[in-house]
Amino acid sequence: MTTDVTGASPWFALGEDHQLILEQVERFAKDRFWPLQARMDDDEWWPEDAFPVLGEAGYLGCTVPQEFGGAGLDFFTSALVLQAVSKWNPSVGLGILAHENLCLNNILHNASPELCERYVPGMCDGTIVGALGLTEPGAGSDALGSMRTTARRDGDDYVLNGTKLYITNGPIADVVLVYAKTSPDKGAHGITAFAVDTDAPGFAVAQKMIKMGMRGSQTAEIVFEDCRVPVANVVGEVDKGVRVVMSGLDLERIGLAFMMIGMCERALELSVDYAKSRQQFGQAIGQFQFVQGMVADIYAETESLRAFCYQVGAEVNGIAHGASREHVSKRAAAVVLQAGLVLMRCVDRAVQIHGGAGYIWEMEVNRLYRAGKLLQIGAGTNEVRRIIIARELLGR
Repeated sequence: MTTDVTGASPWFALGEDHQLILEQVERFAKDRFWPLQARMDDDEWWPEDAFPVLGEAGYLGCTVPQEFGGAGLDFFTSALVLQAVSKWNPSVGLGILAHENLCLNNILHNASPELCERYVPGMCDGTIVGALGLTEPGAGSDALGSMRTTARRDGDDYVLNGTKLYITNGPIADVVLVYAKTSPDKGAHGITAFAVDTDAPGFAVAQKMIKMGMRGSQTAEIVFEDCRVPVANVVGEVDKGVRVVMSGLDLERIGLAFMMIGMCERALELSVDYAKSRQQFGQAIGQFQFVQGMVADIYAETESLRAFCYQVGAEVNGIAHGASREHVSKRAAAVVLQAGLVLMRCVDRAVQIHGGAGYIWEMEVNRLYRAGKLLQIGAGTNEVRRIIIARELLGR
């Protein structure tokens, strides 16, 4: 039994088209990906047909122009896809975010027409899987300043050497958008972005990483040992890679926040179902005021998060690549900060409502709890998010 606690009426900022897309993707994700949750979590397993199935359904490349195989829709639509999928399988939602927002969109908006023609249609139909190669063993929150991966020009190629860590989709990717220092003496201002095929000589997955949560989402350490990448695979301008990464990072944060709406919705549904069905002291535990209070808090926090996310999504919709970066960065950091705090409060209450059952590994609410913590760390930790907000409010 699953109680629908979120589908009463159209939501703020959603037109009829957005509402229909959200409902359609929810039905699709529940049917295709919800039944796979347990296996993906238990075995760190990824379904090989996930991206082709998503592509066939039209849920990849939402913002990509139709001439490149996309749907030609808006950013808000792509965020709603993340919300709906993540409600039923957060690991798949995370895989979509890394593929579409961090790789596909950055190639689309920064690469040459030739590179776009080579990669974008396949990424829209799911036959090409993308990933982002930014974080390194010694470069996390200071990913740009502490970067050690280098790219040296050698004729018609660049030769890459270095290591990237915590790469979502790393073990299954066909192309990785990699950032490397082409002018190491310039620090963060000497970084260039490259589209690197994972079958290129010198590219290797060093290890598949085992995680606490989001276990179905494939994560890897990847290494470059004299990996030769054609000059034509430069994305954007040489030494201007910071522009490329920053153009997508804010939208990634907003996408993460939408993912967390879906996860909060699911935490609420699971809590309501359990509170109705679990009997103690001769009655359903939902009859006790302490449990009622926790259910009410999850609902109220979920709805407040939805309103904030939809407002920010509406603000950047249509101007995602033209608005003031400072304004978008502040709003994106704020919404993902709040989303992470709300999500962890909601899933904590949900586990509490489930009692001992909530502490059992195989329970869905347990998976939500473990998955949630990553979203306070990825795309900039809560601490980094607060720094971004404070700098914009107080001046640099």
